[in-house]
Amino acid sequence: MKKNLGKLNIQQQSGNEPMSNQGKVLDTKLIDFWRWSFSDLAMNKIRGAFAEFIVHTALGLPSNQVRVDWDDYDLEMENGLRIEVKSSSYIQSWEQKKESDIKFDIKPTKGYEGSKRSDTSKRQADVYVFCLLKHKDQNTLNPLKMEQWEFYVVPTKTLNEKFPTQKKLSLKPLRTIATPIGYVALKEHILAIKKAEK
Repeated sequence: MKKNLGKLNIQQQSGNEPMSNQGKVLDTKLIDFWRWSFSDLAMNKIRGAFAEFIVHTALGLPSNQVRVDWDDYDLEMENGLRIEVKSSSYIQSWEQKKESDIKFDIKPTKGYEGSKRSDTSKRQADVYVFCLLKHKDQNTLNPLKMEQWEFYVVPTKTLNEKFPTQKKLSLKPLRTIATPIGYVALKEHILAIKKAEK
């Protein structure tokens, strides 16, 4: 008999939670795992999660929220606006012969309808935020410095009109539909999309 398991209720951790073995508390804490696993902010997967966090903070979303890795979209505002965050960078963690080409994933996906995947593919969010780590000097690259990033805010409606079935979006066509902005302007530009829908 199959069990119908609901999703886990994940609580935000402080980092001070210790590992234990057979009831004995060990010297290693959760923060040690975070340092070990997530210090490389230039790594693709971690940079992508960090870009989501950047947008999360720019919007002033609750600091006690926990990222959901498998949701149909990345962030949701109190007003119901659903946001998809994508990131790209010229500089990677590994050795490169040249700077990376800038490309963002925009392919339509099959979202969840309850616990089942939909049969229809579409872009699930209302707005896309494309986060480009634009800094090109390996020696001074620091993703924690917001001035090393630029951001492009695009309504999903625009993507659907201009690139209905396209899976990747490079920088040149992106710049035909959006202009780069800085961190402090993100919230204003995202909220403007919600106002334009009314």
